[in-house]
Amino acid sequence: MSWFSKGLFRNLTKDPEGTLRPRELLTLYSRTWPYMKPQIIHLFFWVVAVLMIEALFVVSMLIGSDLFNNKVIEAEKLEPQQAGLLFLSNDYVGAMGRDELSESLDMQVQSAERDNPNREQKLTQPQRREVFDRLLILFGVAGVLLFALMPVAAYYRIWILQRINQSLRVRMVTNAEHLSLKYHDHARAGDSIYRIYQDSAMITSVVEQILINPIIGLGQVFFTVFVLFLFSPRLALVFIIAGIPILLFVAWFTPRLQVRSRIARRSNSDLVSRIQEVFSSLQVIKANRSETTVQHWFDDASRHAIDGAFWIRTEWIIMRTMVAVFVLALVILCEYMMAGWVINQEETFLVGVLGLVGFTIWNLGAYQSAQGRMEGEMVENGIWIVGIWGILQDMAVGLERAFYLLELEAGIKDDSSAKQFPENLKEINFSQVSFRYEDDNPVLNGLDLKLPVGSITAIVGETGSGKSTLASLLLRLYDVDHGSIRVNGLDIRSIRVDDLRSNIAIALQQNPLFSKSIAENIGYACADVDQEKIEEAAKVARADEFINQMPQGYETELGERGAKLSTGQKQRLSIARAVVRDTPVLILDEPTASLDAETEITVLENIRQWGKDRVIILITHRLSTIRRADQIAVLDDGYIVEMGEHDVLLSLADGYYRRIVSVESEGSLS
Repeated sequence: MSWFSKGLFRNLTKDPEGTLRPRELLTLYSRTWPYMKPQIIHLFFWVVAVLMIEALFVVSMLIGSDLFNNKVIEAEKLEPQQAGLLFLSNDYVGAMGRDELSESLDMQVQSAERDNPNREQKLTQPQRREVFDRLLILFGVAGVLLFALMPVAAYYRIWILQRINQSLRVRMVTNAEHLSLKYHDHARAGDSIYRIYQDSAMITSVVEQILINPIIGLGQVFFTVFVLFLFSPRLALVFIIAGIPILLFVAWFTPRLQVRSRIARRSNSDLVSRIQEVFSSLQVIKANRSETTVQHWFDDASRHAIDGAFWIRTEWIIMRTMVAVFVLALVILCEYMMAGWVINQEETFLVGVLGLVGFTIWNLGAYQSAQGRMEGEMVENGIWIVGIWGILQDMAVGLERAFYLLELEAGIKDDSSAKQFPENLKEINFSQVSFRYEDDNPVLNGLDLKLPVGSITAIVGETGSGKSTLASLLLRLYDVDHGSIRVNGLDIRSIRVDDLRSNIAIALQQNPLFSKSIAENIGYACADVDQEKIEEAAKVARADEFINQMPQGYETELGERGAKLSTGQKQRLSIARAVVRDTPVLILDEPTASLDAETEITVLENIRQWGKDRVIILITHRLSTIRRADQIAVLDDGYIVEMGEHDVLLSLADGYYRRIVSVESEGSLS
């Protein structure tokens, strides 16, 4: 059965990162403060308003219970304050001889007795009806106000929480964008998406579950204990003592919740990654008729996600249920005690001094009010708080995963003395450059290469020889392990990263397109580019030919990932996107792989004319593209093994370039 997946069950108790110590929990939650701080005033007013409403609700229920049970049903006279609240005369007020009443209250009653010494000690039938009608009006007005304020309060709450969540998400995406590609090469896109979208949402839960709900819940519990204390100190003492075993039980259960939460989030992250992989590879899946295999993969990931969700909820329910059973047993005990006090007509402790409530002895009304406070406030809020504690454990794990992206430091960052990109570019030099993605797998090893202005340099080599890595190093998507890359003699590590990349444009073979207009796709990386420059770039890439044939020309909307275009058209837009940036360095990674011969010749000639005073790098395996370069650098095993023009390299009898050209001529150059 899916619920009892053996591997998952074993992990429930053997996860090495399964538990967080109390100090770690506090540290995690304290890190949410910078995102909450801008909204703290709003949070304060929200919490105060909710607590005031709750206090008024409890007091109203006590008053309403007394008025309905003792005054309307039992026909007892009203307290002076009750008569004033309902705008009734002293005829409705009864004699009150309790010594426990305050002096001011006695004076009010004595005044009422002097005004009407012959009044009845029970309400008449018309009086009872009048009290009932006014009580209905009072609660009707309160109900209308409550229902009118609820949507406003709910909107205010959501507004506060979403502003906090938005702040964290933006920070996470910003930090992720600045991480080195060494991180992104190994991280699953779906996992990062899940962390940013789902795990980050825990900060809104932190606001609710740590600030709002506990304050409200504990405030309600303490207020209820106070009310029970007014009825009888023994009632309050029972619940205070009962809190000790409940706290010990919850503390024992906490690590189990954390372990299961971690597994649930990991399995859901894997599911999101699987979904992302499937939808980004539909063409490959259909072409290979592998729908069934992929479906099995997805089904397996989905079942693990369901298992994880099942176990975390099961543990949470078990904890709440056991606490609920214990608390309900206490309520039954207290109800037994209160029933005895009603039978013996024992006096309540201090509740009668409220004035608005007449529960001076234990009667049916007092019993029902105290019972309502225990069942409706103490039990529900107590179980609710225990449930919140369980949710806090899941939130802590989610926050830990979310903050992981914030804890990662960008591998590529500016020095304190970083400089601008040189204004007049003369040359770029790779000097003894070594680089490896993995510790035991070198890609470049002591490479030397000179790229002068006004030249087109083709980088040639077999698949995996490091051609594209050169471009990544020049853009500082990675940093070299040894050696240096210099622009006019200035090491690129001493140039501001943004300034470096703003002066280098790159066109990739698989450059993604967006579901925007053609003009927006070409100029998306240039904030202030005008239409004229967009059209000039399109002409260089020979994209203007098919653009002008489209219904809306440059304003034609492209489908998802440019679905309306052919592969060759997408590639020409990619070249135009790089050209429009008008940078001193242009990198073309397999720029003409999908172009026909005629278009390729025209595009390369246009680029040559456009780039007379620029450094242009061609990373390609296509012979027709290579031979038009001013110099060709042949890569093998991390070294530049040959360097020169096409005809010179081809004349070398045992040359590496000559050999790979021969292979390409047979249709298999890699």
